[in-house]
Amino acid sequence: MEATRILVADDDREIVYAIAKLLENEGFTVLKAYDGMEALGAMTANKVDLLIIDIMMPKLDGFSAIVKIRESQTIPIIALSAKSEDSDKILGLGIGADDYVTKPYNPLELLARVKSLLRRSLVLGKSDSQSTDDVIIIGGLKLDKMAKNVSVDGKGVKLTATEYSILELLMENKGRVFSAETIYNRVWNEDAYNIENTVMVHIRHIREKIEINPREPEYLKVVWGIGYKIEA
Repeated sequence: MEATRILVADDDREIVYAIAKLLENEGFTVLKAYDGMEALGAMTANKVDLLIIDIMMPKLDGFSAIVKIRESQTIPIIALSAKSEDSDKILGLGIGADDYVTKPYNPLELLARVKSLLRRSLVLGKSDSQSTDDVIIIGGLKLDKMAKNVSVDGKGVKLTATEYSILELLMENKGRVFSAETIYNRVWNEDAYNIENTVMVHIRHIREKIEINPREPEYLKVVWGIGYKIEA
């Protein structure tokens, strides 16, 4: 079985080396890049299963690289940055990163986030087009749990693994309100701490993809002060 390939992009070669050793010790194959342009080149030349990318890099910064990658790919992305401000985290998630880790990073935490994202991506990548079981239909919104795809009024919707997991949770429990903390616990499989903005950004992405008018959502509703739900 081919090893999972992870691309690590950072202009600090010591950080790239340290993360590469951490991942290689877990059996992953690691590709390396030292600026945004190298990262895009590596993504084009190789099949990459997950990307860890620094935000502040020469030639092409991480934000711009993520935007470019998200034009055609839904692979899991972890943004890595020395900036810990909420605004930077929201921006990173807002342009398409699945997760955001600040420097100095905890190696065990980074590894846990990598494995969590890969698990969700693996589930999303499995398909069985012959099966018609486990199809959830709410109005024009359809989620096929076996084929791992989503459509709205018959038109396919491209979701990241994290977005799919959140939507599946909500659709499986139509009408039930989930707090941001509960969503984080169930999807990320780890304790939630000050994660409201993280969940909020992913919810906004889902709305932009499944709603005709995201400002007046038909399906994905906010229950102010409590959480989120899917309703017909």
